[in-house]
Amino acid sequence: MEAATQSAPSTSPAVNTFQLVFHIDVFLLALAGVFALFALPRAVARFSRAAEWRHGHILRAIPLERRAPKPPTRSVQPPPSGPSAAENLTSDESHTFHSEAHLIRHPAAKEEGWSLPPHVCAWSSRVPTFANLLRYRLDEGFSLGQALVLVIYSAALVYAGFLKSNPFADPLRTGFVAMSQIPVVYLLATKNNILGIFLGLGYEKLNYIHRFAGTLLVIASNVHSLGYIYQWTINHTFSKNIRMPAHIWAFVALVSVDLIYLFSIPFLRRRAYNLFYCSHVVFFILFLPAVHAHQPGVWPYVIAAAGIISLDYLIRLMKTRVYNARIRPIPDLILTRIEVPQLNAGWRAGQHVRLRVLSSAMGWIGWAESHPFTIATAAKTPEGMVLLCKKTGGWTGRLYDMAKVAGYASDEGAYGRTVQVMIEGPYGGPGHCVFASYSAAIFIVGGSGITFALSAVQDILQRDSEGASRVKIIEVIWSVQQSASLTPLVPQLAALIQQSIYAPLKISVHYTRASDNSPGKDFLPPGLTLTAGRPKIAKVLDAVMSRVVSYGSNVKASLDITGVVVGVCGPTGLGDDVAQVISQVDAGRRWAVGGIEMHEEVFGW
Repeated sequence: MEAATQSAPSTSPAVNTFQLVFHIDVFLLALAGVFALFALPRAVARFSRAAEWRHGHILRAIPLERRAPKPPTRSVQPPPSGPSAAENLTSDESHTFHSEAHLIRHPAAKEEGWSLPPHVCAWSSRVPTFANLLRYRLDEGFSLGQALVLVIYSAALVYAGFLKSNPFADPLRTGFVAMSQIPVVYLLATKNNILGIFLGLGYEKLNYIHRFAGTLLVIASNVHSLGYIYQWTINHTFSKNIRMPAHIWAFVALVSVDLIYLFSIPFLRRRAYNLFYCSHVVFFILFLPAVHAHQPGVWPYVIAAAGIISLDYLIRLMKTRVYNARIRPIPDLILTRIEVPQLNAGWRAGQHVRLRVLSSAMGWIGWAESHPFTIATAAKTPEGMVLLCKKTGGWTGRLYDMAKVAGYASDEGAYGRTVQVMIEGPYGGPGHCVFASYSAAIFIVGGSGITFALSAVQDILQRDSEGASRVKIIEVIWSVQQSASLTPLVPQLAALIQQSIYAPLKISVHYTRASDNSPGKDFLPPGLTLTAGRPKIAKVLDAVMSRVVSYGSNVKASLDITGVVVGVCGPTGLGDDVAQVISQVDAGRRWAVGGIEMHEEVFGW
């Protein structure tokens, strides 16, 4: 930004530039408030239960209550006998021989002290046609709804820049526009931003706005600077103006935002993430004092941005824990399992943490790197927090190699080693969506996205055992490249199926490549299937909706059907495919099941 000098033209007397950009910020704040009001009913319903105030915010260790063991298990009827019966069974039907007794309401819900979670439909269920339109994908991972948000935001800034002004003849205006967006960009860059709290969205869901707002700030800053450089050049005053301290600081600020943008290009961000992150931190810190030194009159915006980023780092410090963890490799999945049994509460199913491994084996800078991983267990379980870290790059590769060379530990004879880790979080998750408040839950995951499904299913079954879940149907679809990926998780998946007494759990694993180490299909427990090829998501969704409708027709009216939630975690393309399937569901069937809502977690930076 360049200060208004004697050689610079003044803005139009009909428009007060400072007030104009201030009103634009007020408009954006009001628009965010409208979205927050739409999210308010679900927020009130969620936080009406005291337990929700204790989960999803601060990680902690608590003593676990010892409970009497549950009487075993869900009963499974044997499959039909005879060759003809076996021949007529498909892989989708071969493990569904269970009683419909689960359609009876959980008996604990009738006892004093038990209560079902309140359910408020999302707006996508109330206006499904409009929701399908907004969910339409313009590009991989980018929907029409997101595009509309960016169009409205762009229109507001274009209005501010062009109202009775020509940005090239009046460069001061674009400087004020850029200045007004500094707090917005800094707010959306934080892990604990106020906007996300009110909307019930994690920082990663708002990151696309941060990137777009940052791009517009860079454009406005460069147009502002180039306008003054052009005027100084044609007036032969460039040498004089460039020596002024305020203008020197202006170029420091300009170079800072340009370098931030340069190192944020997707190619560099993916291949040199540490460079991207360090440049962000350094130049973000340098940018604010440079702007203030250039134009002291912008101090309210500088103070706002500095306050936002300082508060975020303070909260991140409060949410950071250091523990000893056990790591061990899982070769079939090519990932590292990290277990922190001492840390057992404070998160919600589907949330993630940012992990640092404080070991010299991670490299001379690897110990300081922070990477996000979805928590693979529900809170308040004896195993504590478990993370499954897929080997995908240099840092995760070093972690996997460190776990492989550990050998057998001397204590407890367990394979693996103990390392010190720094865990920050929790972040993200389903927001105001409560999985246990729906009639049915479907989790469609790919690869290491199984961690999302494991924690969500475990949480639902845990609540169900307490009589605090409405879910009566649970389906998990897991897509992997090799069938051998299933082998190490068979015991855990079988245990979950055994626990699903009142809400039967069905798990379908689909693989796309042949493998010599795949588990035999005859040895899989009922409720768990292994199938070659891609899953038929539309068929599964249709079958679940039919069961929900059947369930609703056999119970009292007081037990309303509360819809189907579809959780997705995996590559961006997987979310796009599921969104398309949901949008094609007939409006009548959607209404009959109480609506279909989608929660999406995707891989990527």
